[in-house]
Amino acid sequence: MNPTRYLGVTGFALIAVCYGFARFAFGLFLPGIDADLGLSSTLSGLMSGGAFLTYCIAVTLSAWLTERVGARSVAIAAALIAAAGMAGIAAAPSALWLAGAVMVAGSSTGLASPPLAAAVAAAVSPARQNATNTMINAGTGAGVALSGSVALMMGEQWRLAYTGFAAAAIALSCAVALTVPPSAPATKHAADDMPSFDRARWPLIVAALLMGAASTAVWSFGGQLAELRLDWGGTGAGLLWIAIGAAGTAGAAAGHLVARFGIDAVHRAVLAIMAASILMVGVEGTSAALMLSGGALFGAAYITLTGVYLLWGVSALPHRPASGVTIAFLALAIGQAAGAAGFGWLMDRLTAHYAVIIFACVALAAGLARAGIAER
Repeated sequence: MNPTRYLGVTGFALIAVCYGFARFAFGLFLPGIDADLGLSSTLSGLMSGGAFLTYCIAVTLSAWLTERVGARSVAIAAALIAAAGMAGIAAAPSALWLAGAVMVAGSSTGLASPPLAAAVAAAVSPARQNATNTMINAGTGAGVALSGSVALMMGEQWRLAYTGFAAAAIALSCAVALTVPPSAPATKHAADDMPSFDRARWPLIVAALLMGAASTAVWSFGGQLAELRLDWGGTGAGLLWIAIGAAGTAGAAAGHLVARFGIDAVHRAVLAIMAASILMVGVEGTSAALMLSGGALFGAAYITLTGVYLLWGVSALPHRPASGVTIAFLALAIGQAAGAAGFGWLMDRLTAHYAVIIFACVALAAGLARAGIAER
């Protein structure tokens, strides 16, 4: 088998498993898990903060490892760590065990993206790299949609669902071993990259921070907003997640959009769509049709924007693509951590309506950051 022929498909599947199953599915199964294990608010907060911490550690370590031991080894590790974490969730006998397993599973997302970007840089022709990177990145949408469907069918059978997720991750590790190139591309000296990196570093960090913060209005509070506005329970949240994930696969077109219109134009336009989607999901007076439509727009916008930041990071450090992706995704994760806390604070002190409006404005503000680099 040609190890590069199926790289895009395998990378898409790895992102789907790590993000859709290992990270984002937990909230959908939380009602059933809570009923069985009796989670306290303190422990739920520990899980959230711990998952953020392990993600940040993993995404930083992933770039370092990718540049030293190669993309294949790190990508296999991401699949196996996701499997271990999800198997731990399935077998969790107590809330404390569960917390540790959730943090392990969530760390796989930090490991996954940098080696895949390095693998694409090593194995794919330059003309196809942007399209391949953004197609792989769109795996998040497929994973979220599939996890939403599984949650609707097996919400109370969460242990069985996570057992299946873990088995899928183990099988995927074998596919990764066959298709991901064994080594990262040769790199230049760090000093050679610094001029390009300096021009793009701070705008990229600011944009990713602000977009990540804005996205928490839906990622962290979408279910709560659905319950508040439309009195939807777990089934409604599952439908919202399916809409988000299914439309998120449209983010695979980010590479083509950037090639045609440029990073800055795509960035600003899609941030405007995200801002509109946040309003559709959460403002007072929204309807079921508006909320589901807003969820679909949010999914497409979020995955497209993460693809834009992936390409922006790779362009900033073209000879060290794993590090460029790490910069973008670490800033995104920090923004999400801050945004989740900020949105909750605004809901308590103002109302959900005003919190949603403010966070839509945060999304628009991210568009003020300009890449200032030439797209490949």
